Amino acid sequence: MAKPSSELNTRAAGIVGVAVMCSRLLGLAREQILAALFGAGMAMDAFKVAFRIPNLLRDLFAEGALSTAFVTVFSKKTTTGDDASAWALANKIATLATVVLSFVVLVGVLLAPSLVDVLAGGFAPEKAALTVLLTQIMFPFILLVSLSALVMGLLNAKDVFGPPAMASSFFNIGSILGGVGFAWWIDPHFGPSSLIGLALGTLVGGLAQLVAQFPALRKVGYRFRPDFQWRDEGVKNVLSLMLPAVIAASAVQVNVMINSKFASMIPGDGPVSWLDNAFRLMQLPLGIFGVAIGTVTLPLIARHAAVGDRIALRGTLARGLRLGFLLTIPSTLGLMFLADPIISVIFQHGRFDAEATLQTASALRFYAVGLAAYSGIKVLAPAFYTIDRRTTPMLVSFASIGLNLLLNWIFTFRLGMGHRGLALSTGCVAIINFTLLYGLMHHAVGSLQTRKMLLGLVKLTLAGAALAAVCYWGNQWLSLAWAAHGTALHLLQLGAVITVAAVAFFTAAWALRVEEMDDLLGVVRKRIARRSVTLK
Repeated sequence: MAKPSSELNTRAAGIVGVAVMCSRLLGLAREQILAALFGAGMAMDAFKVAFRIPNLLRDLFAEGALSTAFVTVFSKKTTTGDDASAWALANKIATLATVVLSFVVLVGVLLAPSLVDVLAGGFAPEKAALTVLLTQIMFPFILLVSLSALVMGLLNAKDVFGPPAMASSFFNIGSILGGVGFAWWIDPHFGPSSLIGLALGTLVGGLAQLVAQFPALRKVGYRFRPDFQWRDEGVKNVLSLMLPAVIAASAVQVNVMINSKFASMIPGDGPVSWLDNAFRLMQLPLGIFGVAIGTVTLPLIARHAAVGDRIALRGTLARGLRLGFLLTIPSTLGLMFLADPIISVIFQHGRFDAEATLQTASALRFYAVGLAAYSGIKVLAPAFYTIDRRTTPMLVSFASIGLNLLLNWIFTFRLGMGHRGLALSTGCVAIINFTLLYGLMHHAVGSLQTRKMLLGLVKLTLAGAALAAVCYWGNQWLSLAWAAHGTALHLLQLGAVITVAAVAFFTAAWALRVEEMDDLLGVVRKRIARRSVTLK
């Protein structure tokens, strides 16, 4: 068996980034279609809160706790050459997850009224009743997406990154086609009752996301066989890792519930939709860069931890963090400076009007404050489980609950910022969480090349000034150019501004000798070389 490398696979991160970008773009297309059909009022507020409830459990059980715990244990087994035991563990965990989450779905359907009251107690009775119905329809989504996350973790542990990253694209395609089709079938005028069709489309998308990964599973040699023998050391290790991860994730979900409660208390219809649209757009660069780097980094860190190579582990973490900052800092500045034209191009169609664009863009600017920190958390938080510091992310997450509640109250009501205050609070909490996790990881494993990272941040700030100048000029130009043209040309003009800004930033970063630019250029050179060989 090959010795684990201390080098972060930037090519694999690039593949995951491209796949996630496709998924997020399809997700934006989905939100764009929903915004055009339903606007940002009562109907979409109800749908977004209803979808948020099973989605919270997805983050709690699937993409957070279950995936991290399983990848950690499974990777260690494959590193030591125990493939038979690894496959058996996969069967046991898949069977256990199916049984437990089926029960969770049943309980969730029965308790939907109480859950809606917790998340959106400020909703009017009619709006709350619609939210309850949609929640009950969509609750099986948690089972489908959790199994999909388990499959993704298994494939990632086998160094297969592309197919599982593309699977979420199938969710968006399925939810768009199924959702719009069912909605039109129920009500061709897309009134509130047609939201039932969107809820059914969500289940179609969840099933498509799971099934799309089956060919890759067969290719790596996995065959599922139900296994109810759960009194196993591997299962015990996964569950012992999951428990603190679930508690940590539950703290995050408590913050989401607090934000939803605050949003439902803001007068009028729209704040929930404005915040949700802005947060989804902020997640586009986070998914392309932060999630991609974290996904590739976790199995590698688990292997280093399995063989006790702390030097390689520290180097991988430090490099992953710096690469994430290189890619998310320009995204942060771009979203801040170009929020209005970006929201306008994507969402301002049909019933989504100029006022909704203005309010969504204001939330996006404040969400972007925490983008780079979110990227760092995606790399740091899972690493604690590989070094048996599983309670650390849990404690940090719990500390954030009180802080989030306090900042929400200050920004939203005390300072009168409304929904913008909730976005700013989220960004500030992310920065504080990253800072705490970084300090605790530094204490646990030793140097994370902090001086090098700080020097890199200074250089990225200087490069960011070039990007900010281009965005500022571009914003002025767009405000004049858009007065007399249609949406297609608007998109081209906005794309031109973003392209020039990106070129300005990365050229400045290369001139300032930001080390991680070599990683990006190396990937580009390898791709060009492979294409040249193929053409020959």
